[in-house]
Amino acid sequence: MTHFWTALLKYCKLRKTSNLTAVICLTIFLAAGSIAPASTAQAPSAIASLEKLPVKGKAPKTGYERNMFSDGWGQIGNCTVRNYILKRDMKAIKFREGCTVESGQLQDPYTGKLINFKYGVGTSSAVQIDHVVSLSDAWQKGAQQIGAKARYSLYNDPLNLLAVDGPTNSSKGDKDASAWLPPNKSYRCSFVARQVAVKIKYKLWVIQAEKDAIKRILQACPKQLLPTS
Repeated sequence: MTHFWTALLKYCKLRKTSNLTAVICLTIFLAAGSIAPASTAQAPSAIASLEKLPVKGKAPKTGYERNMFSDGWGQIGNCTVRNYILKRDMKAIKFREGCTVESGQLQDPYTGKLINFKYGVGTSSAVQIDHVVSLSDAWQKGAQQIGAKARYSLYNDPLNLLAVDGPTNSSKGDKDASAWLPPNKSYRCSFVARQVAVKIKYKLWVIQAEKDAIKRILQACPKQLLPTS
């Protein structure tokens, strides 16, 4: 079965310029449960779920490249994943064509400030799509072993994606919670809960300092639940 998913991923990459093929490929991954729909059941608490994560050291970064996850955004329906997240996270949205977001307003979770987004060279980067668990961090904490299908899903999974302030996202880089937390303190519980949810879903681990940092945050919000989407 591993050979099937590897072959399918190569097929999708080779034909990434075809919108129809991109939709078909991501639909197959969705149907297989790689990007599961939100559950209607009560989500578990984040602080209890943290204890499910293995604690290990970082693996070497050797071999890491973004294209080990995906060559670019997949599609959900008629939207690229990037535009899907912009549409999900922003308000007062206007579209230029199809599902391409022309403009909108983002209440940035990382800084708390309101950002006016405008599509275009020199302006689009004001709002970036962050991998909440960075790809590099994931690579060093288990993603090398989870296979091509799961890495593709991790790259495109809305659970691991947020529209955020561009410069703040750049300062986050590939840091984990022991080295970086959102400047907006009121969002920190939600932020680390999302990291826990992603790491559980994709069978990743944490280092001890990271677990300690997440636990300190969640002890202040013991009723914080894991996000499901």
